[in-house]
Amino acid sequence: MFFANTPEPPYYACIFTSQRSDKDAASYNSTAEFMDELAAQQDGYLGVESVRDQNGLGITVSYWKSLDAIKLWKENAAHKKAQEKGMKDWYSSYTTRICKVERDYTTK
Repeated sequence: MFFANTPEPPYYACIFTSQRSDKDAASYNSTAEFMDELAAQQDGYLGVESVRDQNGLGITVSYWKSLDAIKLWKENAAHKKAQEKGMKDWYSSYTTRICKVERDYTTK
């Protein structure tokens, strides 16, 4: 597992918790990879951490410099298309939470 290399706070976290459906796994995986690559090209992107268990429960946390950067990512045309496909086919449910990170620390 790799941790995102985030700057000193404050910054923002977008937490996406989802339950995968059984539909279209191949398309989901390729689109998820593309979304990771595309997000990394967006202004204000800081990193991502993501896990999914064997039952399909996943948590992805993306880190951003500002709320405006998150808004621009949400409105990205390719991301919007993936969101629509996700609502239709890939997820039985999901929740998105946006948080301001005011403090962080790492123990190694």
